[in-house]
Amino acid sequence: MQLSISVAIGDYDRTRDLLSGRVPIDGAAPTYLALEPEEIFYRSFKLQEFDVCELSLSSYVLQLASGAASYVALPIFLSRAFRHNGIYIRKSSGIKTAEDLKGRRVGCPEYQLTACVWIRGLLEEQFGVHWSEIEWVRGGIEQPGRAEKLAFQMPSDVRMTDAPADKSLSELLVEGSIDAMIAPRRPSVYSQGNPDIAWLFQDPLQGGQDYFKLTNAFPIMHVLGVRKALVERHPWLASSLVKAFGIAKDNATARLNDTAAPKVTLPFLEEYIKRAQEIFGQDFWPYGVAANRQTLEKFLDYHHRQGLSPKRASIEDLFHPASVESFKI
Repeated sequence: MQLSISVAIGDYDRTRDLLSGRVPIDGAAPTYLALEPEEIFYRSFKLQEFDVCELSLSSYVLQLASGAASYVALPIFLSRAFRHNGIYIRKSSGIKTAEDLKGRRVGCPEYQLTACVWIRGLLEEQFGVHWSEIEWVRGGIEQPGRAEKLAFQMPSDVRMTDAPADKSLSELLVEGSIDAMIAPRRPSVYSQGNPDIAWLFQDPLQGGQDYFKLTNAFPIMHVLGVRKALVERHPWLASSLVKAFGIAKDNATARLNDTAAPKVTLPFLEEYIKRAQEIFGQDFWPYGVAANRQTLEKFLDYHHRQGLSPKRASIEDLFHPASVESFKI
């Protein structure tokens, strides 16, 4: 009899063969829930609702550091992104360069969000802007009242205030109560074409490439988690998940490389793929620890230095031991 499990993940090209049932999970009978990341994270970290789920890397490391993690991660990186396009400014505030953020009021949805960890890290590493030189304002991107999903002690060198109870960060940015905002989602005030709201980096693609040349890190946002109690009872499950998610990702990559008809609604797809392979190699979205060690080390450095993990975690602390190595034929 197969093991019944619930699996909450985003609907991406790299998960689609799982959601459709085309790729099975050996020994398991999954019930899939295709949800947005914010909902998955809230229901997993707050309520532990799912057997297997996509997890915020930062929230997972935060829970791991406190000894309160209900899930153990597998080196399946369902979301990753360079975050130079996640910094939005109010042009009339006079901000023209990253250095101009010093002394400014900058909105962020949650201090501990993975995207925010990476953005603070790149601001310091590339541009010498330390997080302690910014006054942070915490709130919802579009809805007032957002709070940290996990409790932690705010670092002593962080100046953080909460947005007014009736205001979103987007509203504060438009009215000038904050000068800039960092966020993993594009705020509506930018998408709607407000002429005063812009990216800090007019060419975030070049910014990301420069960051990769400097650090050799392709930022990881989300990992796959499996309930610790479940995998302790069924230790084979970790390997089955790594195998299935790896096959689904490889299938998606193969479809991208089929140039007969584009599989993604994007002009110049073949040219973008070629460019990505020139920068990152043939497997430009690798799973596993070995291919991602420098990226993971960089994130753990940032997380610790920014005061989120009192003790710097090691890569070996993060992942289920059965998921770190695999057989070879």
